[in-house]
Amino acid sequence: MDISLSFTTLVLLVGLALAFDFLNGFHDAANSIATVVSTGVLRPYHAVAWAAFFNFVAFAIFKLNVAATVGKGILAPELVDAQVISSALASAIAWDLITWYYGLPTSSSHALIGGMIGAGMANAGTASLVPAGVLKTMAFIVISPLLGLLLGGLLMVAVSWIFFQRSPYAVDQWFRRLQLLSSALYSIGHGSNDAQKTMGLIWLMLISAGATSRDHLPFWVVASCYTAMALGTLFGGWRIVKTMGQRITKLKPAGGFSAETGGALTLFLASGLGVPVSTTHTITGAIVGVGATQRVSAVRWGVARNIVVAWVITIPATAVMAAGAWWLARLAG
Repeated sequence: MDISLSFTTLVLLVGLALAFDFLNGFHDAANSIATVVSTGVLRPYHAVAWAAFFNFVAFAIFKLNVAATVGKGILAPELVDAQVISSALASAIAWDLITWYYGLPTSSSHALIGGMIGAGMANAGTASLVPAGVLKTMAFIVISPLLGLLLGGLLMVAVSWIFFQRSPYAVDQWFRRLQLLSSALYSIGHGSNDAQKTMGLIWLMLISAGATSRDHLPFWVVASCYTAMALGTLFGGWRIVKTMGQRITKLKPAGGFSAETGGALTLFLASGLGVPVSTTHTITGAIVGVGATQRVSAVRWGVARNIVVAWVITIPATAVMAAGAWWLARLAG
């Protein structure tokens, strides 16, 4: 893709990527606010404002390791063109809208990765893929929810032991305050990982267009992606809040604190390692871990199973959709 010939195309693709980033924040707002809303600590509109602010705060805390993985570690930049990027984004946006409509907390991140893989392979076969980055991302599909489950469960057990002599009312009052901290930490983790994926995609476009180098991500990309993510979170995705906050298991403030903190720690680790993980998978695993520490029957396993099925099909479904979009664009052109 030659920047001198396709400046308008590049601008349109950047705009589409920022629209996806906004939708990502909108779709995944439930991840940041479901527990704090369902436990009654914050009203929904106060919660999304809180989450949006801390999504943006991640801008000043984390290095751009995830952006580097998405920008240079999933697809080979020299084998990427406008058709690949537009097809990947179109499939990811379509998947987000479909799953938002049905209230399924699927992964916007994996929708984007799946779209990139499908469009890249349609364009140049397996030569377009960077195996190390793809395999690392695939491995964390399993690792991130399991780590969230483990940390959420361990924190809930620790809280139960520490506060077992306190009255339920006193415990609730303590953790209503602490949940403000844990939801802020989780929102920072969400911003550190999810906003960087769109940065990485725009970086990939700019590299393939010759508009920047592999070693330099322009500041305007970083600022615009964090802003789009925060604005999307501010508008919220209310259909998914109920699924995340109440349908998997009933949460009290102590449980909400444990789930959010376990999820945040997992996201901090992944962002530090530069792994683009699913914030949805991570917080769902943490919620299940908290519920399972109370009793196994406290978790609605049927709901959890449906969510897992949606997770499993996200990358293959968006890959097929993106490949189809690439072929349609090729035929139309």
